[in-house]
Amino acid sequence: MVEGNGRRSATGSAVTRRRLTIGGTALVAIGLVVALLTVDVDPVVDAVVRADPRVLGLATVVYAVSWPLRGRRYDDVLGAMGYRGGTAFLTMTVFASQTANLVVPARAGDAVRAYLVKRHRAVPYPSGFASLAVERAFDLLAVAALAVGALAVFVSTGRPNSLRVAAVDGGGPAVRAALAVGSAAVVLAVGVGLVARSDSAVGSTLRARVAGWPRVRRVVNWAVRFAGDVGIVVRDRRALAVIGAGSLLVWAIDALTAVLVLAAFGTGLGVGTLLVAGTLAVSVGNLAKVVPLSQGGIGLYEAAFTGLIVGLTPIGAATALGAAIVDHALKNAVTLVGGGLSFAAFDVSPSEARDRTAGPETEP
Repeated sequence: MVEGNGRRSATGSAVTRRRLTIGGTALVAIGLVVALLTVDVDPVVDAVVRADPRVLGLATVVYAVSWPLRGRRYDDVLGAMGYRGGTAFLTMTVFASQTANLVVPARAGDAVRAYLVKRHRAVPYPSGFASLAVERAFDLLAVAALAVGALAVFVSTGRPNSLRVAAVDGGGPAVRAALAVGSAAVVLAVGVGLVARSDSAVGSTLRARVAGWPRVRRVVNWAVRFAGDVGIVVRDRRALAVIGAGSLLVWAIDALTAVLVLAAFGTGLGVGTLLVAGTLAVSVGNLAKVVPLSQGGIGLYEAAFTGLIVGLTPIGAATALGAAIVDHALKNAVTLVGGGLSFAAFDVSPSEARDRTAGPETEP
């Protein structure tokens, strides 16, 4: 039957994504093991042990502050589409989706959040996934903007050689992956914006052509509604400004958290150097981990962060790696605690929420 084949196809694609993530995680883990066997771990451990716990505590508080801002920003995205969920509720859904990305293979967080806003706020799945697509686009653009800003400041200081060392000798594949992701984000955002702003009747034409095939029509209706919801946000200049400003604030706090972690390691660098190098390192690290090669981006983030810090500053590799590990672990710990409380409040597990998400073929 067609329905059975569709389900098998959907399941097969999910299994493929899951296997890709698990396989990528295994490869990254093997690489980390090899690195640990060839690098002296003791200096890294010593650097972590000597880190100032008070500054790390401040970094944790600063990072926790970003989460209600994430919830508010998501409320602004949904609001532009005609829905409202409330900052507190949507903060919980963001916690839940990010936790699912950490603990469930194949980055199931989007499906989890779409399910939660559908269940508790009656947001249709196409609108839910469209809101997430908008949020992801703003995330990538905000991180890329912070990276470009930090890069411009650094270049203006007249130290391009250290930047070359960081990008080529230190950052390696992770930096190149970040550059590719950042460039793709800008190109896709511009492309989506141009399409969404156009007055083309593509949706109506597609609907007319598949009118005789009910199942295909459902998929087309889902896709057209998805594109329409994205277009609503793109055409709303006020929404673009508000969501863009919120995104920059969220990711600036993320960068500030990393800067505080670096400061906790007693690097001896000035505030200005820490801010610029830390912002560039954490931005490139976040762009690098967008590539779904490991669960939670573990390994990719640390590689990019460490390579850039070592290349841009006098900080040693052991201290830079220790700071990268602590920064990533601190952020993941806050995410997991918030996500655990959120899933308990919703009375559902990450895998259950993901599995309950309807696909386009079942969306009325």
